[in-house]
Order: sequence, then structure tokens, then C-alpha cells
Amino acid sequence: MLGVLFLLLSFLSLVAPVPPPPPVPCRRCCDHLEPAEGSGDQPSAGLFSHVPEVRTHINMSILKGDKGDRGDRGTPGKAGLEGPPGSRGPAGAKGGKGQAGPPGDPCKAQYSAFSVGRRKSLHSLDSYQALIFDTVFVNLDSQFNMFDGKFFCTIPGIYFFNLNVHTWNFKETYLHIMQNEAERAIVYAQPSDRSIMQSQSLMLQLELDDEVWVRLYKRERENAIYSDDVDVYITFNGHLVRGSAEGK
Repeated sequence: MLGVLFLLLSFLSLVAPVPPPPPVPCRRCCDHLEPAEGSGDQPSAGLFSHVPEVRTHINMSILKGDKGDRGDRGTPGKAGLEGPPGSRGPAGAKGGKGQAGPPGDPCKAQYSAFSVGRRKSLHSLDSYQALIFDTVFVNLDSQFNMFDGKFFCTIPGIYFFNLNVHTWNFKETYLHIMQNEAERAIVYAQPSDRSIMQSQSLMLQLELDDEVWVRLYKRERENAIYSDDVDVYITFNGHLVRGSAEGK
């Protein structure tokens, strides 16, 4: 028993007391891993022995600045292809009357006139018969055809016409001033024991190639007009008042 106790004491004398380790300061994960300046400590090669590379990415969409000033106008480009015509717009309001223009050139004025007569009496033989004239007083540009007894319009416009006839005793006088085949005015006298002068005048709007002439109209009674070789009792006259082109 004493031997065992002696061995235990010998063993304890060989074991030297060990001082406790110094305290380790606490560190957070976000603390700088480098030792404090002036401490003399060496950098620790702890868990992070390699610092990763950090690359910055900037979202440009959130860096939009204010709208700048308008730039200079650029050079016009080439003309494009012509597009299809658009639909016709509504008619505008009628404008006011303009000022009168300067006088026209007198050299461009248009003229048309005729004056013809008949020196012989005439008894109508047919129901419809054209009055033919044998005497010319005026016939500009030969617009009145003496063979047909018709005036041919070569200048459209407004014309004035006049017809004078002398009736025959106890015979009817019945004539029409004609425009083409339309009756425009009448000259009429009933049978009488006295002969008289009859006259008719009118204005007509003529178009190109219209014809104006005098037609005798025979009914049951004899139709006649009087004249002689000495005096002219029957006349037919016409002239242009205003051409259609002059009003434009």
C-alpha cells in the first residue's frame, strides 16, 4: 500500500502545471481581416486566404438624364414615291366678285352681221317653204347663205334678229323665224283689203352651226308677201350682240 502511494506522488511531481491560454478577441464576419495598424501582429491566414475579384455592374436604365435641347434641322431627304390621288374634297363657299379686268384687245373682238332683202313678191306653194332673198346689203364672211336663205352661226353667242314683210291684199301672211327646226317667233296678218307692213324682232342664244331662217306656213288660205322691183319691202337682219367667249 505504501508503495502504491509512493508511485502516485512521484508521477504527480513529474507533471508541471500548464498556464491557461490567452483569451481570443471576438470577430464578426464583416470585420476587416487585417491586423490593426501598429499592433505588430502578422496577417492571419485564417479561413480567407484568397480575396475574390469584385466586378461592378451599373444598370444604365436607372441613370437616364433630363431631355436635352432640340438639335439642328437635318438635311432634307430625297422625295419619296408619289402616292395615289386622294378623294375629291367638298366644294368650298362661293367667293366674292372680283375686280373688273383691264379692257381687252380690240383686235380680238368678234363680229357677225348680215342684212338681206327680197325685191320679188312670193306666193307659198307648199305647206312649209323657206323664204329666199335676192338682195344683199351686208353679209360679213358670207355667213348668210343666199341659196338656202339661212344664217349659219360660226361664233356662238347672243344675236339680235329682225324681219320686215309687206302683206298682200286679201291674202293671209303667216311666217315663222326659225332656229334650226324650232319656231321662235311669228309674223302674222289676216286677209284684208289693205296691205300693211308687219315686223318682228327677237334675240336668240346660238351655238356653233345653228341655223336661223324664215319659213312660210301655208294653211287652207293662200299665203303671200308683197314686194316689187323698185322698192324693197322684205328685209331680214341679224348681228352678234355678245360672243360666248367674251363673257369668260
